[in-house]
Amino acid sequence: MAKPSTVRLQVQIEHVRIEAAKPFEAVKAALEDLVPPLDPAVPEALRQGDIRRAKEALQRGPELAIFSARDHGGLLRIADLSRKAVQYEIGNPLTAARMTQHQLPASLYAPLRVVLYESEAGYAVVEYDRPSSLFGQFADERVTAVARELDASLERVLAQALHSGEER
Repeated sequence: MAKPSTVRLQVQIEHVRIEAAKPFEAVKAALEDLVPPLDPAVPEALRQGDIRRAKEALQRGPELAIFSARDHGGLLRIADLSRKAVQYEIGNPLTAARMTQHQLPASLYAPLRVVLYESEAGYAVVEYDRPSSLFGQFADERVTAVARELDASLERVLAQALHSGEER
C-alpha cells in the first residue's frame, strides 16, 4: 500500500472585523431576524433521499440561513469569564453545492463562520473571513465567482443587522 501524500499550501485570508455602535443584544436580535435558521425540512428531505423536496424548500428559502449557533460566551465560563459571544454557521446549501460540485474541498468553508461578540466597551463586534479569500485558494473561477456573491450577501445582511433601527 502506498504512503499517503501530504500537500501544504499557505493561503492569504482577508479577515473582516466590524465594530458597531450598538449593543450586542440588539445586533444579535437583528441578525437572527434577518437570517433565519435553516429550514429543518431540507436536511430531513435529504436524509430521506427526496432531492426534489429539498431543492424546492431551498429555492423558496432565504438567501442566507443559520445552520447553527453556538454560545461561545457560555463556553468561556470554563475559564471563569463572563462574555457575550455567539459563533454562527451561515450559508445556503444551494450556494455551497454550486461551489463544491467543482471543488469538493471547498466544503471546509461552507457554511461560513461568523462570530458576534460584545466588546469591552459594551458594543457589538462581528468578525469573519471574507468568503472570496477563503474559497479563492482553490484557484477555480467557478468557485470564486460564487464566493464573490457570498461576499456581497454576507456584507449586506451584516450591514443591515449592524445598522437596523438607525436613521439613514
